[in-house]
Amino acid sequence: MSYRERVTRIIAGAARGARLEVPGVGTRPTSDRVRESLFGALESMDAIEGARVLDLYAGSGALGLESWSRGAIWVDLVERARQSATIVGRNAAVVARAMSTAPAAKVHQATVHAFLARAAGPYDLVFTDPPYDLEDAAMSADLEALAPLLSPDAVVVIERARRATAPDLGSAGLQLLREKTYGDTTLWWAEPADQSLTTPSQSR
Repeated sequence: MSYRERVTRIIAGAARGARLEVPGVGTRPTSDRVRESLFGALESMDAIEGARVLDLYAGSGALGLESWSRGAIWVDLVERARQSATIVGRNAAVVARAMSTAPAAKVHQATVHAFLARAAGPYDLVFTDPPYDLEDAAMSADLEALAPLLSPDAVVVIERARRATAPDLGSAGLQLLREKTYGDTTLWWAEPADQSLTTPSQSR
């Protein structure tokens, strides 16, 4: 993999143009085209400004850090691999410098299951971009563990291979907002279906 292929950029916001390092192995960065479309949709939903964000299977951290650049107030980035987590930390520092602000992002080197078991929430915007080979049962378990950590008006974005089974939203108390396929990637946007399952929302 060339240096150019291992670097991406913040697309918009206060840190626009900041260069982010991409781990060389074990990650599948969301393409700039998909990210641009995704964040355009999220901004049209007013889902970013003032949000508390959770980026699961963070990889380079590009999704969570893009949210920070665009007005999120806090980002938790969860990455199991030590090397990748170290890179996410460096990328968060790059974004903080570009924004000339104190860090508002924290990297957690942990499995998604372990993090969700101890996290407090509530989160207003969640990205989950698991490895394409993650089993459907594990994906469902992630979503079920996530549900109690969501604010009532939260948005959850799930990225999987187009050939993958659609996530089981109902078992996690979520309902589909929209679905879109980009090449080999499909994104699902979801929201809590039953607000009694969630914690009280923080004001945005």
